[in-house]
Amino acid sequence: MPIPTDLLPEPLPQNPLDLAAEWLALATRRGEQPNPDAMVLATVDPEGRPSARVVLCKSIVPDPGYVTFYSNYLSRKGRELSANPRAALVFHWDHLHRQVRIEGEAMHTSAADSDAYFATRPWQRRIGAWASAQSEPVGSRQELAEAVRAAALRFGAPIPGPERSRTDPGVLIPRPEFWGGFRLLADAVELWVEGESRIHDRVRWNRDLPPAPALPGPWKPTRLQP
Repeated sequence: MPIPTDLLPEPLPQNPLDLAAEWLALATRRGEQPNPDAMVLATVDPEGRPSARVVLCKSIVPDPGYVTFYSNYLSRKGRELSANPRAALVFHWDHLHRQVRIEGEAMHTSAADSDAYFATRPWQRRIGAWASAQSEPVGSRQELAEAVRAAALRFGAPIPGPERSRTDPGVLIPRPEFWGGFRLLADAVELWVEGESRIHDRVRWNRDLPPAPALPGPWKPTRLQP
C-alpha cells in the first residue's frame, strides 16, 4: 500500500524546528490522534540509568529553539533533570508517517511563565498538582483520594468529581512552588519521514549551545541513511 506522505523539502530548512512546529500544528488540525502533542521524554539518573515517559508539549518555539512542557519539579523526571539537564524528546505521528527527535538541555521556565500557564489549567488539575507528591509511594487509592480532598478543602474548592468537572468554583488555587515549566533548549533535531520499502527520509541537524548569554550557533544538517 502506498505511503501517503511527502518527503522532506528541498532545499532543507535552515531551522528544523520550524518544520517540527508545522508538523505538530498539522497533527493537531487533523485530529486523528487523541493527543498529537504527546511526546516521550527521556532522562537519566545520576548513575546513568535511563528513564522515559510521555508528557505533553505545550509549545515548540523555533527561535531561539526550545520545547516547553510542565511537571512536578520533585517528580522523578524533575529530580533527574535537576541532576543532569541533558534530555531527549520524541514525537511520533503514525497517521502523518512522521517523527521528530530532539535533544538538548532542560531548564526551568520563569516563575511568571509557570504561574501564567498554571492559571489556565482546569481547577481539578490545579487541585491535583497540590495533592500529588508525584513519583512517591502511596499506600492506597483511598490515601490519594484523601490527599485530593484535603487539597480541595485547603483552597475552599469542591471535591473534584465527574459531576463537577464542568463547573469552575472560581476560587484562587495558586501554583505550588514545586510545580512548573521546563524548556528544553535544543542542540540536535532529527526529522524522519516514512518512505516506501522502509527507505525513509532522515536528516539530523546539530548546533552549538555556548554558555549564556551567547546565542546558539547555526544549525548544520546531515542526511542519514534509514
